[in-house]
Amino acid sequence: MHPQTLAIRSNQYFDVADSHCEPIAMTSAYTYESAAAAAARFTGRAPGNVYSRFTNPTVQAFEARAAALDGAESGVAFASGMAAITGIGMAYLKQGDVVACSRDVFGSTLGAFRNYFGGFGVETRAVPLSNLAAWQAALDERVKLVFLESPSNPLLDVGDIPRIAQMAHAVGALLVVDNTLLSPMQQRPLRMGADLVIQSAGKHIDGQGRCLGGLVTGSQEKTRPVRDTLRTLGASLSPMAAWLLLKGLETLDLRVERASRTASRLAAWLERQPGVQAVYHTSLPSHAAHQLALRQQTGHGSVLSFRVAGGQEAAWQLIDAVRLISIATNIGDTRSMVTHPASTTHCRLATDERLRAGITDDLVRLSVGLEHEDDLMEDLEQALALCQGQYVEERLAA
Repeated sequence: MHPQTLAIRSNQYFDVADSHCEPIAMTSAYTYESAAAAAARFTGRAPGNVYSRFTNPTVQAFEARAAALDGAESGVAFASGMAAITGIGMAYLKQGDVVACSRDVFGSTLGAFRNYFGGFGVETRAVPLSNLAAWQAALDERVKLVFLESPSNPLLDVGDIPRIAQMAHAVGALLVVDNTLLSPMQQRPLRMGADLVIQSAGKHIDGQGRCLGGLVTGSQEKTRPVRDTLRTLGASLSPMAAWLLLKGLETLDLRVERASRTASRLAAWLERQPGVQAVYHTSLPSHAAHQLALRQQTGHGSVLSFRVAGGQEAAWQLIDAVRLISIATNIGDTRSMVTHPASTTHCRLATDERLRAGITDDLVRLSVGLEHEDDLMEDLEQALALCQGQYVEERLAA
């Protein structure tokens, strides 16, 4: 053979079956033994990989392992959490259908249902997450999809998943629960009646802010239409991201437990700080949903929010004053991050709707990482002192 051919074809395939760490299948296409074998795979008459837009060994390994953690039969991985939500919507909604969505979901979720699915003739009804009477009033035979995030982001409100599941199923609707804030290590919605669970996998599952990813888990029957949308529309998770997420699953329990414990201690500490008007974390007995959280969660998560005296100006001053904590909008990282939801994650909501969801200008969200809690408290203490000192000076001057 000529050198040009040898450079491409020599030793092209090698056995990695004995690799202790899962190899990364960085390929777009797959080979077949014959034309007939290719036809059999494409039609589904024979198992095997077809094209990495919808079948890839590394992605499939992540899907299977993540599904096992959720107690699910099947998992479907997407390029991002929003891609996963879009895939569910494309699979289960059509013109004339209604989505009943909890009001205080991640801002882009409500925006996707209203602005994009709304353009195809799908109506969205926003429902207060913890108000069971409001859920009952919102659900009728036109509702095909009930979507909620519990705990919610960023106020950590909690929905009664078993009760809402009963209401949804009574009108023939599918219940989808966004479990991003807790992960399957601290909550398993499928056991409480959810039909599908969605996670933004680039949060806790990755755990180091390295990649994006989305995940939908449920029964084979319920996930099959979602996988069909992935095959056609192509919002696919890359093999490299899938491998990173596989590695993240291995340490998920350790990271979530540690960050959740630190968040609980910080929340209790923040309640005692001058200038802090309210703290939101389900570990706190003062939280309105504390008892419900104890019944359906095994932990309280690493995200907390709090309100500071002085409105947006004081909130921004606090954020600008932190020295250790990162100013960033992700969650579930090893590094703690702080953000101002009203002007970042929820800025695209109309002001009145944002305020109805409790996202006020004085609200600060903290995603707790793996740093030592004393260092985080010291950083927050000096930032609070600075912003509240300026707030007091301005009030005296006025």
